[in-house]
Amino acid sequence: MVLKPRLKTVRLQPITKNLKQFMDLNVQTREKFGKAVKTLRQAGMIPAELYGKGIENLHLMVALKDLRKVLKQAGESSMINVVLGQDKRPAMISNVELDPVSDAINTVDFYQVRLDEKIKVKVPFEFTGESAAVTGEKGILVKPMQEVEVEALPAEMPHSIQVDLTKITKIGESVYVKDLSVPSGVKLLVDSDTVVATVTAPMTEEEEAKLAAEVKIEDIKVETEEKKAERDAVKAATDVAKAPEAK
Repeated sequence: MVLKPRLKTVRLQPITKNLKQFMDLNVQTREKFGKAVKTLRQAGMIPAELYGKGIENLHLMVALKDLRKVLKQAGESSMINVVLGQDKRPAMISNVELDPVSDAINTVDFYQVRLDEKIKVKVPFEFTGESAAVTGEKGILVKPMQEVEVEALPAEMPHSIQVDLTKITKIGESVYVKDLSVPSGVKLLVDSDTVVATVTAPMTEEEEAKLAAEVKIEDIKVETEEKKAERDAVKAATDVAKAPEAK
């Protein structure tokens, strides 16, 4: 399965068996750039780019409703088919840029992959079940990791990796990377003794009192007085500037 070097003439060799298992995402070519893409978003379309090893970048646009559906069901670590006309491009969602204020999707990037080459992707953990150490002993669940880097063939890349919290039955116990069940052909690129989840003992009354005492009233008072003095100084300087000159 080799892609021809020029994107405009590329046709994928028949790989229907593999592509059928991926979600399809229909896209269109895009001719608006820069500030002009604002009109695309107003029409419910999101600017997109398709790139990959040995191919030219392709400027695209995708319907927001279709993109949201794919993000919800497939996520950013799973394979999808980017469908452009009669071509189906095996790809992954490599980046989703959000508006810093509204969190609306601004742009999306797709990375076209070769199905016969392994790739490295960060895959999120899916924490399932409840720990008896939390429900019975009132312990505190700590999750030092939310995702892990994974190496696999694109078709074998998991959407998420489950972490069974029921394995933690006592305070002080943990779930390690080596305890996780991963599909055949999937390799986790992190030390096997890395802690994924653990349950610690709740704070005692003495510890809570000590923590509260660390915030001293005197410190708050001093800070407040300093702020007041600073405001008074600014006000005095402003008054002097506004005062009329003596005739």
